[in-house]
Amino acid sequence: MTPEIAAIFVNYNAGTELRLALQSVAGEMTGRSWEAVVVDNASVDGSHAIAHEFAPHARLLRNSENVGFGRGVNQGIAASSAPLVLIMNPDCRLVPGSMAILRAELDAHPMCAIAGPRILDPDGSEQGSARGDPDMLTGLFGRTSPLRRLLPGLAISKRNVMAAEATAERPRSLIVDWLSGACMLARRDALAAVHGFDERYFLYWEDADLCRRLRGRGYHVRHVPGATAVHQVGHSSRTARTASIRAFHASAYLYYATHVASGAANPKRLLARALLGVRCWVRVRRADR
Repeated sequence: MTPEIAAIFVNYNAGTELRLALQSVAGEMTGRSWEAVVVDNASVDGSHAIAHEFAPHARLLRNSENVGFGRGVNQGIAASSAPLVLIMNPDCRLVPGSMAILRAELDAHPMCAIAGPRILDPDGSEQGSARGDPDMLTGLFGRTSPLRRLLPGLAISKRNVMAAEATAERPRSLIVDWLSGACMLARRDALAAVHGFDERYFLYWEDADLCRRLRGRGYHVRHVPGATAVHQVGHSSRTARTASIRAFHASAYLYYATHVASGAANPKRLLARALLGVRCWVRVRRADR
């Protein structure tokens, strides 16, 4: 029998957070048919073995090296068969009842490719998982930028990251440009239509790219504040902080060059590369202190 949902986790030294993530999915799928694929990117903390605790629903795929998030998700999708695919970070967990809400959203909107929940930090604060398409100003007014925290009321701040009060005012779902890949429920056929994640993105920004390509095929994505996930941001990347910072900026440039400043001779690319290079250098220096 074909499972109803396939949960895909790309694991890299997630520790016991992976167990909590799998437990949250198992709890949501009690009495229903489901499968999980844990794609392990050469973890050294033994966390990959947690997948065996959830057999026969879960199975493990081990890579001999860290192949990145997008490629890992694509591997998990290829190894599963359910028509709906839950893509979730191993340091994320679903709040009870959220799976049913996300599924109902996809059922109600046939051209919705992805439904994503409200995502919270462990302390209950909003992570801002519903966002506007990135552009040159995203680096200044993005989710973690000081300017956005200082000037949250500016239109550019609200466009880049949907404020918590906006989701509170709209308890029902709304169409957005893109959603955080930390937790999203997607249609397999929609993902297949765009060939899944672009594997050129090693880490970060692959979710923005995926949503943009889906929209280009006539689909849309929906933020569903009635569903909730809790995300321990950066739990896996803590073991490779410098590499994660460099990957973030490399992926940001790839996205900008692909979707914003297309064309190899576009002068905006040179400016973007320079600005991102400086930003990356500053962040790495701070991380190394």
